[in-house]
Amino acid sequence: MASEIQDTAKLCIHSITTKPWEIETAAPRYAEAGVKGITVWRNALEGRNVEKTGQMIRSQGLEIISLCRGGFFPNREKQKRKEAIEENKKIIEEAAALGTPMVVLVCGADPKQSLEVSRKQIQEGIVETLDHAGKHNVKLAIEPLHPMYADTRSAINTLKQANDMAERIQSPHVGVAVDVYHLWWDEALKEEITRCGSNDNLFAFHVCDWKVPTNDFLLDRGLMGEGCIDIPQIREWVGNTGFNGMSEVEIFSSNYWAMDQDEYLDKIVKAYLEYV
Repeated sequence: MASEIQDTAKLCIHSITTKPWEIETAAPRYAEAGVKGITVWRNALEGRNVEKTGQMIRSQGLEIISLCRGGFFPNREKQKRKEAIEENKKIIEEAAALGTPMVVLVCGADPKQSLEVSRKQIQEGIVETLDHAGKHNVKLAIEPLHPMYADTRSAINTLKQANDMAERIQSPHVGVAVDVYHLWWDEALKEEITRCGSNDNLFAFHVCDWKVPTNDFLLDRGLMGEGCIDIPQIREWVGNTGFNGMSEVEIFSSNYWAMDQDEYLDKIVKAYLEYV
């Protein structure tokens, strides 16, 4: 058992990965499986005392890696942009109450305006929340999303765009999250991951796989090793930056959510040990 736990010492699972489980079930199940970290999605906190939930999670021996998700800054309407900034300040406060040092940003986009305008509004929104992030000692990780989500989910679609924005903002509280599902196709990925290391702004590393064929681009992610992403290669590039954080399993899958979640968790751990 000791060697198994050592092998999973850098394994984190997003609560959304086992969506059918309430957080009160997921936390002890993860711990029993040797998992050492959890990223909590906000839906898991609904109707709960956030601070007490954080205490419960840590009592299981789990490190809370981040709160997911903030962002969604762009909007043609100025009032909506102001509301998004206030919501992100609230999310930062939730992260602090939960006891996690990071919020992952799914930055958003408005299809009624250009991507260039949306990107400008994303940067403005992050800058507007920076003082609040600093006050609560919470980092903000810009996560690039696959271009298929550029309509409404994110106008930040490459790691280069995320790195460029983080460099322009120039704050120790702003960095990037690398998710292999969104970035595996990018010919500049190695170069941009190396750039993250130079800037010390790689905050998070998310893993899953791209199934072939993919039946649903949102809800048919695969377990590591189940698809076409060269996860070991990308993990090596990430490791070469000096990144010593956890590998976070983030899987949206109607098929996996429909199966016995204990069996699914066993599959996650085995796939992590073999392919990450």
